[in-house]
Parts: sequence; structure tokens; C-alpha cells
Amino acid sequence: MKIIYHGHSCIQIEVNGKSLIIDPFLRGNPAAVTKPEDVKTDMVLLTHAHVDHILDAAPIALQNNVPVVANVELAGYMEGQGVQTIGMNIGGTVDLGFAKATMIHAFHSSGITLEDGQKAIYGGMPAGFIIQAEGRTVVHTGDTGLFGDLKMFGELYDIDLAILPIGGHYTMGPEHALIAAKWLGAKQVLPIHYNTFPPIVQDADAFVRALGEEGIQGTVLAYGESLEL
Repeated sequence: MKIIYHGHSCIQIEVNGKSLIIDPFLRGNPAAVTKPEDVKTDMVLLTHAHVDHILDAAPIALQNNVPVVANVELAGYMEGQGVQTIGMNIGGTVDLGFAKATMIHAFHSSGITLEDGQKAIYGGMPAGFIIQAEGRTVVHTGDTGLFGDLKMFGELYDIDLAILPIGGHYTMGPEHALIAAKWLGAKQVLPIHYNTFPPIVQDADAFVRALGEEGIQGTVLAYGESLEL
């Protein structure tokens, strides 16, 4: 299993020649090294409806002729953009053919800002995903604060990699992400959702050092870099 970091919260997971991409936000990220038109994937997964998680979902899905997996409200919105969708909800599992995706809850907000910029519509419940393939388990928590059920997920799953936001301001910061990593029992941690905007500037290397002091392996990836599980 190969994990590619495209920046912000955008992760691509490759399994046996297939791949899924989570929360594609490339055009809106000036530091991105990958263009939406260059992404080849078999599935697009969305954790919630904020623009920095869905901006490139429709273009990528349409050019690859693949579905978007999201909560039912967000899936309905994406259908309005001509996209195939698989609507699901918290606690459900979808078999993608090459991997299974279970939607878990997150503590955040979720709204779609319309083009006039004056109105936001309900985007369904914010979520994360537990991805299982090739005997590996990866959790992408989506945007979230720290919450106690992360302990439960650590008890339910043998987590090889936890992909956690550390930016603070909109999500948990490094201190709470460190607690989340311990609660999840993750063997390895990949920090995301930091340094894209001024309010979420963080020192990811310092976070990884703090993980190491707790006996947890952490990895900082530059945009476009990858790790193997």
C-alpha cells in the first residue's frame, strides 16, 4: 500500500494498481505540486463539504469517470455537478472493490458555500474514513477536534497509519493530535491540515519528535512525497 500526500488534507492511497483520493484540494493550494488534471484514480472520497476538501472532487471524478463517495447530503450536491456518487453515512462501510471504506464520525462543521458567497447550505455530518486493504488499516480522521471515541476506534481496529490534522484553529492542534495518536494506538502517524493558511501554521517536525518520545513513529511528507505500508 502506497500513501501519497498531495497537501492540506488530500491523500491518495494506491493498492494493487488501483487508487482512491481523499479530499482533493489542489487548485486552491498555491503550494500544491499536482494538478487536478494529472490525477488518475478509481474513486474520490470526501470527509465533509468545506471547499478546502471538495474543490477538485468533481473535475477529478468526471475526468476519470469514477464515483464520489460521501455522506448522502454531500453526494446529492455532487450529483448536481454531473458526478456519479455513492452516498453513505456514519457507521456504514462501502466495498470499493480494491479496498473497504468505513465512515466514522468527526467533530467539526460541514457546509457548502454557494457561488454568490453569501449563503452556505447544509453539507451533512463531517466524517473520517477507515480504509482497509491488503491487510492494512488506515484512518483518515478528516477535520476534527479531539474526542473520546477515538479510543473506541483504537480498540476496534489495529491501525497501521493514522492521518491526523495538526493545524489547530479549525481542528485539533499538535498537543491534542498527540493524544489522538495514543488513543488510536496507531503504529505510524502522518500529520496533515497544517501550513496551508496563516491560522494553521505548525511545526510538523516538532510534532513528529513528540510522537517519537511516546514510542510512535511519525512521518512528515512534503507535497507529492509518499510512504509505503
